[in-house]
Amino acid sequence: STATSIQAAENIGTSLGSIVKSLVFMVEGQPLVALTAGDQRIDDRKIAAIYGVGRKKVKIAKPEQCIEHIGYAPGGVPPFGHRTTVPIYVDETLQRFELVYAAGGSPHTIFPIAFSTLVEKTGGIVTDLVKD
Repeated sequence: STATSIQAAENIGTSLGSIVKSLVFMVEGQPLVALTAGDQRIDDRKIAAIYGVGRKKVKIAKPEQCIEHIGYAPGGVPPFGHRTTVPIYVDETLQRFELVYAAGGSPHTIFPIAFSTLVEKTGGIVTDLVKD
Protein backbone atom coordinates (compact mmCIF):
# COMPACT_ATOMS: atom_id res chain seq x y z
CA SER A 1 0.00 0.00 0.00
CA THR A 2 1.03 3.57 -0.68
CA ALA A 3 -2.15 5.10 0.80
CA THR A 4 -0.21 7.04 3.44
CA SER A 5 3.12 8.78 3.10
CA ILE A 6 4.61 6.53 5.80
CA GLN A 7 3.49 3.36 3.99
CA ALA A 8 4.75 4.69 0.68
CA ALA A 9 8.18 5.60 2.05
CA GLU A 10 8.58 2.24 3.78
CA ASN A 11 7.38 0.22 0.80
CA ILE A 12 9.66 1.86 -1.76
CA GLY A 13 12.59 2.46 0.58
CA THR A 14 12.88 6.23 0.47
CA SER A 15 12.80 9.04 3.02
CA LEU A 16 9.42 10.19 4.26
CA GLY A 17 10.09 13.75 3.09
CA SER A 18 10.44 12.70 -0.55
CA ILE A 19 6.86 11.41 -0.63
CA VAL A 20 4.42 13.94 -2.10
CA LYS A 21 1.22 14.23 -0.10
CA SER A 22 -1.60 15.42 -2.36
CA LEU A 23 -4.26 16.88 -0.09
CA VAL A 24 -7.55 18.31 -1.28
CA PHE A 25 -9.04 21.24 0.60
CA MET A 26 -12.27 23.14 0.18
CA VAL A 27 -12.33 26.91 0.68
CA GLU A 28 -15.84 28.32 0.63
CA GLY A 29 -16.98 25.45 -1.58
CA GLN A 30 -14.05 25.66 -4.00
CA PRO A 31 -11.45 22.86 -4.19
CA LEU A 32 -7.68 23.18 -4.24
CA VAL A 33 -4.85 20.69 -4.12
CA ALA A 34 -1.95 21.20 -1.72
CA LEU A 35 1.22 19.19 -2.40
CA THR A 36 3.63 18.83 0.47
CA ALA A 37 6.41 16.60 1.72
CA GLY A 38 5.40 13.48 3.61
CA ASP A 39 7.18 14.64 6.75
CA GLN A 40 5.29 17.95 6.91
CA ARG A 41 1.82 19.06 8.02
CA ILE A 42 -0.26 21.64 6.16
CA ASP A 43 -1.11 24.79 8.10
CA ASP A 44 -4.69 25.69 7.22
CA ARG A 45 -3.99 29.27 8.36
CA LYS A 46 -1.56 29.66 5.47
CA ILE A 47 -4.15 28.44 2.96
CA ALA A 48 -6.67 30.81 4.53
CA ALA A 49 -4.20 33.69 4.09
CA ILE A 50 -3.77 32.86 0.37
CA TYR A 51 -7.54 33.08 -0.09
CA GLY A 52 -8.07 36.03 2.24
CA VAL A 53 -10.51 34.14 4.45
CA GLY A 54 -10.66 33.02 8.06
CA ARG A 55 -9.12 29.70 9.04
CA LYS A 56 -12.55 28.14 9.66
CA LYS A 57 -13.37 28.54 5.95
CA VAL A 58 -10.63 26.03 5.05
CA LYS A 59 -11.69 22.39 5.35
CA ILE A 60 -10.08 19.15 4.28
CA ALA A 61 -12.25 17.76 1.49
CA LYS A 62 -14.55 14.86 2.25
CA PRO A 63 -13.91 11.70 0.18
CA GLU A 64 -16.96 12.34 -1.99
CA GLN A 65 -15.74 15.91 -2.68
CA CYS A 66 -12.32 14.56 -3.71
CA ILE A 67 -13.94 12.19 -6.16
CA GLU A 68 -16.38 14.80 -7.48
CA HIS A 69 -13.84 17.55 -8.08
CA ILE A 70 -10.52 15.74 -8.48
CA GLY A 71 -11.64 12.32 -9.71
CA TYR A 72 -9.74 10.32 -7.11
CA ALA A 73 -10.32 9.14 -3.55
CA PRO A 74 -8.04 10.17 -0.67
CA GLY A 75 -4.96 7.96 -0.49
CA GLY A 76 -4.46 7.97 -4.24
CA VAL A 77 -4.85 11.60 -5.34
CA PRO A 78 -2.21 12.30 -7.99
CA PRO A 79 -0.64 15.74 -8.36
CA PHE A 80 -2.17 16.24 -11.84
CA GLY A 81 -4.68 14.65 -14.19
CA HIS A 82 -7.65 15.87 -12.19
CA ARG A 83 -11.29 15.76 -13.29
CA THR A 84 -11.56 19.55 -13.11
CA THR A 85 -9.03 22.36 -13.19
CA VAL A 86 -8.21 23.40 -9.64
CA PRO A 87 -5.54 25.62 -8.10
CA ILE A 88 -2.47 23.64 -7.07
CA TYR A 89 -0.06 24.82 -4.40
CA VAL A 90 3.31 23.11 -3.92
CA ASP A 91 4.92 23.49 -0.54
CA GLU A 92 8.47 24.75 -0.75
CA THR A 93 9.76 22.00 1.60
CA LEU A 94 9.60 19.57 -1.34
CA GLN A 95 12.45 21.53 -2.98
CA ARG A 96 14.85 19.67 -0.68
CA PHE A 97 14.59 16.70 -3.03
CA GLU A 98 15.57 16.55 -6.67
CA LEU A 99 13.41 13.43 -7.06
CA VAL A 100 10.07 13.00 -5.29
CA TYR A 101 7.42 10.27 -5.34
CA ALA A 102 3.75 11.01 -5.98
CA ALA A 103 0.53 9.01 -5.93
CA GLY A 104 -0.54 7.59 -9.25
CA GLY A 105 -4.32 7.55 -8.80
CA SER A 106 -4.74 4.62 -6.43
CA PRO A 107 -3.60 3.68 -2.92
CA HIS A 108 -1.26 1.12 -4.51
CA THR A 109 0.50 3.23 -7.13
CA ILE A 110 3.37 5.68 -6.82
CA PHE A 111 5.75 7.16 -9.37
CA PRO A 112 9.02 9.11 -9.28
CA ILE A 113 9.15 12.62 -10.70
CA ALA A 114 11.75 15.38 -10.58
CA PHE A 115 10.66 18.26 -8.35
CA SER A 116 11.10 20.73 -11.20
CA THR A 117 8.94 18.57 -13.48
CA LEU A 118 6.29 18.27 -10.77
CA VAL A 119 6.02 22.05 -10.60
CA GLU A 120 6.02 22.38 -14.39
CA LYS A 121 3.40 19.68 -15.05
CA THR A 122 1.04 20.78 -12.25
CA GLY A 123 1.37 24.49 -12.96
CA GLY A 124 1.59 24.69 -9.19
CA ILE A 125 2.51 27.75 -7.20
CA VAL A 126 5.47 27.07 -4.91
CA THR A 127 4.82 28.62 -1.51
CA ASP A 128 5.04 28.05 2.24
CA LEU A 129 2.11 25.86 3.33
CA VAL A 130 3.36 23.96 6.37
CA LYS A 131 3.27 24.39 10.11
CA ASP A 132 6.35 26.02 11.56
